[in-house]
Amino acid sequence: MIKNRYIRQTTLRGFGEEGQRKLQNSSVLVVGAGGLGVPVLQYLNAMGVGTIGIVENDKVELSNLQRQPIYSEQDIGRPKISVSIEKLQAQNSTTKFHCHNEFLGTDNVLEILKSYDVIVDATDNFPTRYLINDACVILHKPFVYGALHAFEGQVSVFNYQNGPTYRCLFPQMPGKDEMPDCNVNGVLGILPGIIGNFQTLEVIKILTGIGQPLSGKLLLYDGLVQMIQQVSFEPKVENQTRNTLEENYQYKSCDLSALVTPEEFQKMLLSKSQYQLVDVRSPEEFRDFHLEDTINIPLQELPNRISEVDIKRTVVLICQSGIRSEKAFNYLTEYLDGAIYQLEGGLQNYTQLWK
Repeated sequence: MIKNRYIRQTTLRGFGEEGQRKLQNSSVLVVGAGGLGVPVLQYLNAMGVGTIGIVENDKVELSNLQRQPIYSEQDIGRPKISVSIEKLQAQNSTTKFHCHNEFLGTDNVLEILKSYDVIVDATDNFPTRYLINDACVILHKPFVYGALHAFEGQVSVFNYQNGPTYRCLFPQMPGKDEMPDCNVNGVLGILPGIIGNFQTLEVIKILTGIGQPLSGKLLLYDGLVQMIQQVSFEPKVENQTRNTLEENYQYKSCDLSALVTPEEFQKMLLSKSQYQLVDVRSPEEFRDFHLEDTINIPLQELPNRISEVDIKRTVVLICQSGIRSEKAFNYLTEYLDGAIYQLEGGLQNYTQLWK
């Protein structure tokens, strides 16, 4: 331990050198190096957590820079995990980093999570969040949750010392249309920094034993009025005794026959069939990366541009994860009669064919 580096912590009453040693001997996995993950990573690293793992498989996009300040314009197009580790190592050369350049799934989640003391959920989608929860219950790992919407955020600690799990608070995964999508509704750039730092504080409390972690409590933050509230909830035994993962953690589509798997989609692209690819992501996302012969109609513009959808051909709707494409599907099938499909799991699922 470099004593002077952490002197403001080692001289802190109630933390001291013992607390610093606990951090040095601890390991934390951060799932996601985006809006929430960036502040979590920067402060865990600065404060002296000995081993940090990062799960991330995206590349830096221009639209990330508004809320992910570890990245710069020169990093656009580069893998987030490479850039983040490069800059974190420059911040603290004593930290050990483990790179998991992949998406979490039922096939790898238990193997990846098993060697870490605390798991941080810095994701932005429900399927991954439920997957993390169930894996943590099986492995008896605490995980720190954070979520964002517009000017508001949430933080809690799950599966800590026989405390409630994520499913004790949210028993079932909501449908895609039941919860807001930050890709469509937006988020104020500073908010991920605030919520991410709240998450980091919870990690530090768990690792060192100081204070009272937010186990059994959901912290609600409203940035517009600077108000913080806490809601208490109780554990449910049936959610604390899980032994296996679910078969899959995908959103349940309202029309499974409308889903095109990545393998089917690839065969379609290689065939001579007549099709139209409609990408419903934002213009910024589309400029950063898109498939050839694709038109871009952002989801929010779809009602005014519905005439651009060519129902004389097979239409395949595309987005990043499948959330926006299903919303587009639901809208289009209400007004158009034709062969309309959506790419299952979005581009992030399709690109896994080449990993």
